[in-house]
Amino acid sequence: MTLRNIITATAAAFTLTATAAGVADFKDIDRYLGPEHYCTAPRSFTYTSDGAFYLQLSTDGRKVVKYDTRTGKEVETVVDLAKTRENTIDHIDGFRMSPDGRKVMVWNETSYIYRRSFTASYFIYNLHSRELKPLSTNHPRQQAPIFSPDGRMVAFVDKGNIYLCKLDFWTEVDVTTDGRKNEVINGVPDWTYEEEFTTSSSMTWSPDSRMLCYLKYREADVRLFSFPLYEGYCHPDKNYALYPGQFTYKYPVAGEKNSTVSIHSYDIDNRVTKDITLPDNRIEYIPRIEYAFSAERLMVTTLNRAQTRMEIYAVNPRSTVTKPILTEEHSAWLSPAAYENIRWYPDFFVITSSRTGYDHLYRYAYTGAPLGQITSGEYDVTAYYGYDAKRACHYIQSTRTGAINRVVSRVDAKGKVTDLTPAAGMASATFSPDMAFYTVRFTDVTTPPVYTLRTSADKDIKVLEDNAAVKARYSAEPHREFFTMQSDGVTLNGYMLKPASFDPTKKYPVVMFQYSGPGSQQVLNEWNIGWMTYYTTRGYIIICVDGRGTGGRGRAFQDVVYRNLGHYESIDQVNAARWAATQTFVDPRRIGLHGWSYGGYETLMAASRPDAPYAAAVAVAPVTDWRYYDTVYAERYMLTPQENADGYFNSAPINFVKDVKCPLLVMHGTADDNVHFSNTVEYVAAMEGAGRWCDVLFFPNMDHSINGCGAQTVVFARMLDYFDRNMK
Repeated sequence: MTLRNIITATAAAFTLTATAAGVADFKDIDRYLGPEHYCTAPRSFTYTSDGAFYLQLSTDGRKVVKYDTRTGKEVETVVDLAKTRENTIDHIDGFRMSPDGRKVMVWNETSYIYRRSFTASYFIYNLHSRELKPLSTNHPRQQAPIFSPDGRMVAFVDKGNIYLCKLDFWTEVDVTTDGRKNEVINGVPDWTYEEEFTTSSSMTWSPDSRMLCYLKYREADVRLFSFPLYEGYCHPDKNYALYPGQFTYKYPVAGEKNSTVSIHSYDIDNRVTKDITLPDNRIEYIPRIEYAFSAERLMVTTLNRAQTRMEIYAVNPRSTVTKPILTEEHSAWLSPAAYENIRWYPDFFVITSSRTGYDHLYRYAYTGAPLGQITSGEYDVTAYYGYDAKRACHYIQSTRTGAINRVVSRVDAKGKVTDLTPAAGMASATFSPDMAFYTVRFTDVTTPPVYTLRTSADKDIKVLEDNAAVKARYSAEPHREFFTMQSDGVTLNGYMLKPASFDPTKKYPVVMFQYSGPGSQQVLNEWNIGWMTYYTTRGYIIICVDGRGTGGRGRAFQDVVYRNLGHYESIDQVNAARWAATQTFVDPRRIGLHGWSYGGYETLMAASRPDAPYAAAVAVAPVTDWRYYDTVYAERYMLTPQENADGYFNSAPINFVKDVKCPLLVMHGTADDNVHFSNTVEYVAAMEGAGRWCDVLFFPNMDHSINGCGAQTVVFARMLDYFDRNMK
């Protein structure tokens, strides 16, 4: 092999004081990457259906406690494992209150499948009898269970089939029977839908609890992808001690076949299933189905394959009559907010559209007739929290006060906007079902997240969590300093993190960090203590710049990257490094670049540019060719390889390995189900074919986050060591 250094991250291969492997002594790294820097949030905070109370899981995971929303005071313990009848569990991972308020669903032994989906052992606790019973004895582990609106039934999925538990008599019904691994999935999404349409359930109940509608994913024609499983060092599996195993699943890469998705309705009383057919054969995706305040109105949201056209249909699940309601189009890709932020109300619905160049809210009747624009201006609505019918106002999160900030606001019937949180900082909110109360999360560069319970009249009731101990512990650490710079005449936002002992007369090495993905943002006015802070203690300055294509600044700023990923982003990162080199306190010969996932991809793209000024680069879990990535994400921004062959070639760093001049380290988990390890393998092969080399660090059985057993500490310690050896 022509690689200089292939290092396997095993327990024996790396310790924080090891020198045999060339790793420096990383003293105090756990202060910045260990548990003591974590901020906490209210645990499993949930409003009751009427908003009068909220529930939280106790810190020991053995109780569910009810609080009065008006006062913030504890009312009673709803679930106490020490006092339940027929109890067989010793802790609770999560819970959900039934809509009728008479039962609590709790679960434990959670086992994640992918990023959002998981199976668990679910139990139903009866508040009257204090009995705790398994949701199903026929299916010990369940996925995505949902209560019926009347609280008398639970639908759940096991091994691709939907089952119905009737809680009055504890009887169980098979809703589907055709579920089969790698062929048919009912009621929960396939990998691509879960990852790219941010969903973990594909079922919805009718408001009268008499119908269950669901999506069926036929994935038999989707090609299989597999990767090896090893014994490993993190939770070792002895089954693979001598012969590796295989993880196999359906993963459609760009230009290949997707699952065929269909809609079905199940009549609870008659046990009859009907197929629902949509009229448009251009439909490729169905990201959402949801009832809209009527048992005869199932709202279906669809996309064409290019994700430039969204259509909304109203379906009667009993008659299967379908009516087109609305079409929304964009010349590039439709923002995911278009289908993620739809809200249904009794007489109208609200969508997010970027038709004016910014994401704003629009109101429509169920006939499809427009009822007016709710928000307007040169800013993006980044979250829609809902409509308060009593006060005739909408609640939003937006960039009204600048792209690096998020402010929560109230919009009245005349369009007047009232900000409810500080102009500078990052605020988000969670509202009670009746919109009478809300919980605000606020943070800025000097304030870790603070969670406050408020009334709709904006009166503070209770601080739920202020992370004061974390703030005190890290009060002396440096904070982000924001700046702007020019790249090809375009203004870009950035921040800088300097050592606490910064001396403007000295010359410092710099690590440029970025993510750069379409619609994403890293330059935000928020608290952050982690690896970057640790690097400043080692004498580095951290600089981060959001280039063209990133979010918070309208569609024109984003759309420039359409069909041409990596081009403008890499130009902007190189220009950002050149801007950094002009600062009097920066050593222009010691500038490095790092990114993870899309940021890893962009690291390789920028390092491949002929004018790249980097002394070293570190890419983690990078895409190396968009042909290797999934259909939904890759084609959203690039179309298919068949439609955009030149774009795919020019956006693939694997085609430009000969242009990489600086030392390069690539790190990747071998069990990455998102950006496959094969991306790195093929990149290394291209390097070897070009007579070049790079350093590689791989993590057996680790996924995209490379998390667990201290692996992330290894990532950031090894990266720091790499920059030290090549830039100091």
